[in-house]
Amino acid sequence: MHITQLNRECLLHLFSFLDKDSRKNLARTCTQLQDVFEDPTLWPLLHFRSLTELTKDNFLLSPALRSLSICWHSSRVQVCSIEDWFKSTFQRSICSRHENLVNDFLLQVCDRCPNLASVTLSGCGHVTDDCLARLLRCCPRLRTLRLENCARVTNRTLVAAAAHGRALQTLHVDFCRNVSAAGLRRLRAACPHLALHAEHSATMIPDQLPRCLLAPGPALRKLLPR
Repeated sequence: MHITQLNRECLLHLFSFLDKDSRKNLARTCTQLQDVFEDPTLWPLLHFRSLTELTKDNFLLSPALRSLSICWHSSRVQVCSIEDWFKSTFQRSICSRHENLVNDFLLQVCDRCPNLASVTLSGCGHVTDDCLARLLRCCPRLRTLRLENCARVTNRTLVAAAAHGRALQTLHVDFCRNVSAAGLRRLRAACPHLALHAEHSATMIPDQLPRCLLAPGPALRKLLPR
């Protein structure tokens, strides 16, 4: 029996056991399997282990997506987490290659996946408060948001969670050094039923512009990132 003789339900079940690359490779073999690959019900969950995976065409974003995780565990995460004014030219060049990948991807998610219920972002050093605020506005069914080691996340994300996270039940801001104890207290007061976790965030040293750069002269100004 040839695979194309299986009914659609069986094909979807078969595809569900394959990883993203295998699904894409199988879909390339004929239009019938390509059609199965493009079925939104095949894609309720997406997990990415590197930022380069976000640029591939081996997955589908649709209203069927319920759970999304981007967990980047790489030595480059440490480089991205360095304050911009301390980065060398070489370090800035490394970051420039993927600086906007997560934010641009999440903007697509905002437009295409309104039924998202769970998001996990780990090691995403360039994801911004503005992007997360838009995610909270565009995904009103979001119940769980987990942020870990996201260096640019600040108290503004907590404010957005209070203002727009109508369905939000659980929020993690672990190892996010620019989240303060005061910001966490305000969120707990505003949303007493929210399960809020902030492992080490409020005890870490936040980003602070060095005193010598607070009013930089012409020579130092050239060293600051633009």
